[in-house]
Amino acid sequence: MIPEIDVDELFARRDAGVQLIDVREADEYAEGHVAGAQFMAMSELAERVGDLPDGPLIIICRSGARSLRACEFLEARGRDTTNVAGGTLAWIASGREIMTGLERG
Repeated sequence: MIPEIDVDELFARRDAGVQLIDVREADEYAEGHVAGAQFMAMSELAERVGDLPDGPLIIICRSGARSLRACEFLEARGRDTTNVAGGTLAWIASGREIMTGLERG
């Protein structure tokens, strides 16, 4: 079973060197993402898995479904992952700031 955290826990962990990976597509990421999130589209994950940072990863998407699948894929390859329940939609609904554009915030 993949561990999950909510956006409140993500907020609490943000400044502790968390490796946050956003697996949405480029247009979705550019529209708005959690500051500090590294972009790596789910569609590229298999080819780019070696580009991910070392250590535990927190995975986010729009609502939590894609990121859960990404976690399962990465866990099967020996990575330590946590899914963000509710995803970016929950982050935005909580009133927290988002970044726009393709640059890592």
